[in-house]
Amino acid sequence: MNAMLETPELPAVFDGVKLAAVAAVLYVIVRCLNLKSPTAPPDLVYQDTALSRFLLKSCPLLTKEYIPPMIWGKSGHIQTALYGKMGRVRSPHPYGLRKYLTMSDGATATFDLFEPMADHCIREDVTMVICPGIANHSEKQYIRTFVDYAQKNGYRCAVLNHLGALPNIELTSPRMFTYGCTWEFGAMVSYIKKTFLQTQLVVVGFSLGGNIVCKYLGETQANQERVLCCVSVCQGYSALRAQETFMQWDQCRRFYNFLMADNMKKIILSHRQVLFGDSVKQPQTLVDSDLSRLYTATSLMQIDDTIMRKFHGYSSLKEYYEKESCLHYLPRIYVPLMLVNAADDPLVHDSLLSIPKALSEKRENVMFVLPLHGGHLGFFEGAVLFPEPLTWMDKLVVQYTNAICQWERNKSQCSDTEQAASGQE
Repeated sequence: MNAMLETPELPAVFDGVKLAAVAAVLYVIVRCLNLKSPTAPPDLVYQDTALSRFLLKSCPLLTKEYIPPMIWGKSGHIQTALYGKMGRVRSPHPYGLRKYLTMSDGATATFDLFEPMADHCIREDVTMVICPGIANHSEKQYIRTFVDYAQKNGYRCAVLNHLGALPNIELTSPRMFTYGCTWEFGAMVSYIKKTFLQTQLVVVGFSLGGNIVCKYLGETQANQERVLCCVSVCQGYSALRAQETFMQWDQCRRFYNFLMADNMKKIILSHRQVLFGDSVKQPQTLVDSDLSRLYTATSLMQIDDTIMRKFHGYSSLKEYYEKESCLHYLPRIYVPLMLVNAADDPLVHDSLLSIPKALSEKRENVMFVLPLHGGHLGFFEGAVLFPEPLTWMDKLVVQYTNAICQWERNKSQCSDTEQAASGQE
C-alpha cells in the first residue's frame, strides 16, 4: 500500500534530475563560452602626444566597443580554433606575382606581390610589407582576406612566404625559416625599395611574423628608412620568457603547443632530403641522430632545440631564444609602432603582456592595444552566430595605417608652408 502511494512521486524526482542536468550543462556552456564577459573598447596604453591624440580621433576602432559574435565570440579558444581551421569567411583570392630571391647561403626566398586596386587616401605610393605567422604564407586565408582589403584601400602588398612553408616550393639549401631570422624579410624589403623608388613602407607582422618585423626594424636604423609605421599583431615578444608558460596546461597551451609542433614536424619532414640528405652540407652541429629525436618531439621547444637553433649555430636553446626575440630590439624602433594583443589569447600568457605595456608607457611612438576578446589572430565580428568576412583586426590595421599616412602628409604640408613663409621673409 505504501509503495503504491509513493510511485506517483517518481516522475517528479526524475524531472528534478533532468532540470539539474540541464542547469549544469547551461552553466558549463556559459562558463566555457564566456557569455557573461562584457564587451568593451580595447584597453589602450600610450603617451599623451599630438600623434596619439590624432590617432584616437582618426581611428574610431581604438575607442569603439569591439563586439564579437554573441554565441561563441567571447571564447578565445573558439576564436583561435575557427581562425586555425576555417581561416576567414568567404575568403577572397587576390591575384599576385610570385618573386624569387637567391640568398647568400643558396636559399631561395619567395614572396608574393599584389598591386593596389584603388587610389590611396593620400594618393601616394605606399607598400605594406607583410610577414605571416608561424609556417604561414601568402595563400593562407587570413592573409588573403587582409591583402584584398588593403588592396581595395590603395595599398600595394608584399607578403613573405616563410622558407619551407609553401608545399610546392622546394628548399635550395639546408635551412628553413626560424623564429627570429630576418634575412628573407630583409631581402623582400630591399627588393621593394629598389624596385619602387618612390614608395613608402608600412611594416605588418602577425604572430611569429610580429617578432620578425620588430627585430628587423630594431637591428639597424637603416632598416627604418622610408618606413611610415609598424603594426604587430598577437606576438609573444620573448620566446625565452614564453617557453615555460607554453608547457603549462593552463588555457590548454600545452595542447596548442603539441598541435603546432606536429605541424612543424610535417613541414620539416617534407624537406627531409634537403635538410638531412647525405649529399647535403649540413650545419656544423646538425647530426643524423637529430632526425630520430625530431620524430619523438611533442613541443616546439624540443624541435627548436633539436633542429631550428642549429641552422644559425646557436649552442643552446636559451641563447637561441634570447638572441632571436625582438624584446631587446623594440626600444630601438623610432617609427610609430602599434602592438596588438587579445586578453583572451590562449597562446600568449598574461605575463608576456607586461612587455608591450611597459614599452608603451615609456616610448612616445608606441601604442599598445588590448581588446578583451579575439583569441589568437581571430578577432571575428558578428551579431549572434555567423561572423563577418572582414575582421576587427583587418579593419584596425588599415585604419591605423591610413591615419599615420594622413599624419605624415599633414606634417609635410606644414613643413612646406613654413619653408614658403620663411622664404618670403
